[in-house]
Amino acid sequence: MAAIRDDFLAVGASAAQLLRDPAVAEAWSNPSALEEFGVSGLAGHLAYQVLAIPEIVVAPIPTEPTISVLDHYDRVEWIDAGLDDEISVRIRSGGDLVAADGPEALADRLDAALEQLRADLPSVADRPVRISLWGPWSLMLDDMLLTRLMELAVHSDDLAVSVGLPTPELPPSAVESVVGLLTRLSVRRHGATAVLRTLARAERAPRTITAF
Repeated sequence: MAAIRDDFLAVGASAAQLLRDPAVAEAWSNPSALEEFGVSGLAGHLAYQVLAIPEIVVAPIPTEPTISVLDHYDRVEWIDAGLDDEISVRIRSGGDLVAADGPEALADRLDAALEQLRADLPSVADRPVRISLWGPWSLMLDDMLLTRLMELAVHSDDLAVSVGLPTPELPPSAVESVVGLLTRLSVRRHGATAVLRTLARAERAPRTITAF
C-alpha cells in the first residue's frame, strides 16, 4: 500500500498549505463549522493527524493486539459521543493545546513533521503501530495512515468551510481511499441496503447514511 503513504503525505501538505492561508489566521479566534470547536482548535486537530505519526513510526513495535480498521472503529469512544462527553471535550482540548502557539507556528510544525515523514516512511515496513491515547490496541502502519488520511480530508473540509475558503482538492487516489473507508463505515452503521438505495435509488433512500 505504498500509494496510501504518498496520498497521506500529499493531503498532509495540502492541510499545511490551508493552515498558511491568511483567512485561517484572521478567523483564528472564531467559532468553527463544528459545534463547540473554535477555528484554532480545529486547526490543531487537523494538524495532529500528521504530527502524531513521526513518533509512532520510530517507536518500538507495540505489544498490544493488532486489529483491523473496522475493528478500530468499533472500539473508539468518540463515535456516538455527545458534545459534553469526556472524550469529545478531550479532543477539543487537545486541538487547542496543539494550536496554542498560533497558526504560523502550527504550520511550521506540520511542515517539519511532513519533511521527517518523507525521509522515514519509504523505508518503514508495514508493521504494527499505535497511538497510546486510543486504547490497548494497535493498527498496521498503512491502516493507521488510512485512518489519518480520512481525518485530514474531512477536517480540511471543515476548516475551509469555517473560514470561507474552497475545500482543497485531493488526489483522486486519496478520494478513492477516503470514500472507500467512509462507505465501509456507513455500511457498518446503516446496513448495505441503506447505502445501496442512497447511491442508486433516490426514491427509496433513507434520510442519512453518514459514517459517524
